Amino acid sequence: MAGTARRVAVGTIVFIAIVVLALALWKLKLVIALVFFGFIIAAAMRPGVEWLRRHMIPRSAGVLVHYLALLGLIALFLWFVVPRASHQVSSALGSLPQTRAQLGHQAQSATGIKHDILVAVQKRLKHLPRAGSLVHPALSATKTAFEVLIGIFFVFAVGAYWIFERDRAVDVVASFVERPKRKRLRDTWDLIDAKLGAFVRGQLLLISFVATLLSVLFWAIGLPYWILIGSFAGIVEIVPVIGPLAAGALAIGVGFTSSWHTALFAGLCVLGVRMLEDYVVTPRVLGHAVGLSPLLVLMSVSATGILLGGFYVLFAIPIAAVLVTLVDVILRDVDPAGEDVPTVLFPAKEVES
Repeated sequence: MAGTARRVAVGTIVFIAIVVLALALWKLKLVIALVFFGFIIAAAMRPGVEWLRRHMIPRSAGVLVHYLALLGLIALFLWFVVPRASHQVSSALGSLPQTRAQLGHQAQSATGIKHDILVAVQKRLKHLPRAGSLVHPALSATKTAFEVLIGIFFVFAVGAYWIFERDRAVDVVASFVERPKRKRLRDTWDLIDAKLGAFVRGQLLLISFVATLLSVLFWAIGLPYWILIGSFAGIVEIVPVIGPLAAGALAIGVGFTSSWHTALFAGLCVLGVRMLEDYVVTPRVLGHAVGLSPLLVLMSVSATGILLGGFYVLFAIPIAAVLVTLVDVILRDVDPAGEDVPTVLFPAKEVES
């Protein structure tokens, strides 16, 4: 009886500990996601940092070069895209009614979907808060922006730190594993790192390619707000499956505000670029970087969005890639050292530890 009671007590304590740990991880899911994001950024930079190190440039300087290059790309985007996008936004807002009386007049004169939209907007305007009640939302928005900046700084700090400390962390984890299995663990870790890095670098190339090409095509067919929609189409490439569908629907919808011909051409442009991406660009740029089928990608995106929320959809493919790699190595007995990862800007398998 004493032995049974002891086993029951130990089992109860273990169960409670697992539940408490699961709840703690759930509460810390945002922090865990940001740390994981930092690991992904480090995986994307590592081949470039190691390439620079082989050319007598220290790792710290290599990380700084990568971050400066990223800031340069952002500055180029702000210099070239934002002024034109702001002009298009101003043009769009300038055509909207500025007062409730103007809105009501347009709602009465409009028909069909436009009438329904204007009437709905008119109803919402009646419930707008007064000026005095806007102070708290403004302060809340400022606080949110500050938290976002802190989050971005945290992610890039984790990425830089992981460049220097990953090998030491792998050694610590390997010390808890039997000696014959340590090489397999390191090879698995290197394979996951290489897959995530190739995926991120490929995604950045695809985003730039889609945004640039669609913006040019939309400008050529005379689509209103072409640079806004083209940039949006590139950015939503981050969200697999759902993002391209949303970009296509937006382009067609905006095209209908001009003519059905413009809407048709916009849809054909999105379809053509998507086919070019799927059959030419993606196989050559990404290859099978993460080893996921389209069905598995769709399932992982849907499950992540439902369980964790929209923000965490960004991590759906990386998380699925990690899980699939672990399943291959642990259950299917795949040799991680023999797996190939496509070269995206830098050969991922030549990273030196």
